[in-house]
Amino acid sequence: MAGPKKVVIVGGGIIGLSAAYYSLLKGHSVTILERSKDDYDCCSIGNAGMIVPSHFVPLAAPGMVGYGLKMLPHPDGPFAIKRSWNAEFMRWCLLFAQSSNEGHVDRSGPLLRDLNMASRQAYEELNKELCGGFDLQLGGLLMLVKSAHALEEEAQIAKRANALGIPATVVNPDEAAKIDTSITMNVAGGVYYPKDGHLSPQKLVSALKSAVSRNGAELVSESEVTEFQHRKGKVFAASTSHGDFIADEFVLASGSWSAKVIRSLGLSIPLQPGKGYSLTLSNPTQLPKVCSILLEARVAVTPMGSQLRFGGTMEIGSFDRNTERRRVDGIIRAIPDYFPAFNADDFKNVDVWNGLRPCSPDGLPYVGRFSKYPNLLAAFGHAMMGVSLGPITGQLLAQLLSDEAPSYSLDLLNPDRFGRK
Repeated sequence: MAGPKKVVIVGGGIIGLSAAYYSLLKGHSVTILERSKDDYDCCSIGNAGMIVPSHFVPLAAPGMVGYGLKMLPHPDGPFAIKRSWNAEFMRWCLLFAQSSNEGHVDRSGPLLRDLNMASRQAYEELNKELCGGFDLQLGGLLMLVKSAHALEEEAQIAKRANALGIPATVVNPDEAAKIDTSITMNVAGGVYYPKDGHLSPQKLVSALKSAVSRNGAELVSESEVTEFQHRKGKVFAASTSHGDFIADEFVLASGSWSAKVIRSLGLSIPLQPGKGYSLTLSNPTQLPKVCSILLEARVAVTPMGSQLRFGGTMEIGSFDRNTERRRVDGIIRAIPDYFPAFNADDFKNVDVWNGLRPCSPDGLPYVGRFSKYPNLLAAFGHAMMGVSLGPITGQLLAQLLSDEAPSYSLDLLNPDRFGRK
């Protein structure tokens, strides 16, 4: 292991905080630069909070291009494109189409399985180590469907999961009801993934911030990195409104803004924001014990303590944080179809949150060193798996910063994998 290093981490979400936590354990000095205020809101706060070994199929998968095109005409549907068709976006779309094949799924599945399972184990440890906890529940996930056709398709994915060593059981309506007796369902059935789980992301961020502060990290708010200073193939400073922060190593964990930050280095990496929405009920009519995904509606449902969160949609391409009310109404209308105890009135006057997920064109995150600047490490592009892959990403970065061999091969996550340096 290398001696202690001075590390600057750009981004204070779950990925950046996880990197800080595990880097501190290895003896490094850590400064976290966060672009927002001290009580910042980010994609790590209002998401569905799921830990998902079940998600071994990346976002770029067979059929996704056709699905996206099919959804485009629906203003209240779960998918939208909010971007002018410039060269950067068209490149992302082309790479997404090229990645959406069975070979990519076959290559990615074992790695996503291993990373998600490693994070699951890490969360069990963190739940004991972090003060206050974060509502960790490892009771599984129900993938719920309305139609027999969708059930057949999910049964095939369950078969594939079992072949990878991920437990998955196809269930009929009665069996689903027995798994979670706390919620009334109107479904054709589903698939139960017992190794999945959920947590409260806001509590997790708060617990991680407290832990890294206690362990000596400096967290500097309202410090957006405008550029990196470099010399002779190495980054030596991150420039912000608070001045330059000099370090030995730099970790870029700025989520959807990461591609913009590295333009000052002449680096171009395909990345698009994918806006999602969530609504959280403080006093829900019913409170399930198990998290679920309402498949056809693409809505995630997560109990968080005494609250219940519903999240969904993927609006690709815009950094706009305004609320598209038709998308939100689409989420609300879908919920009673699966959970008939709920109705639209339950969501009156409920605040709508939205956040920008950082999406790579192949559905895999960027984790590892840039070849052009070896002391700059990528840690972004996790899309909808930022929470699920947070701890293992942090562990891998801490290993790299310590000049140790990473626990898992990072070839598929190489930030240079799309060839444009």
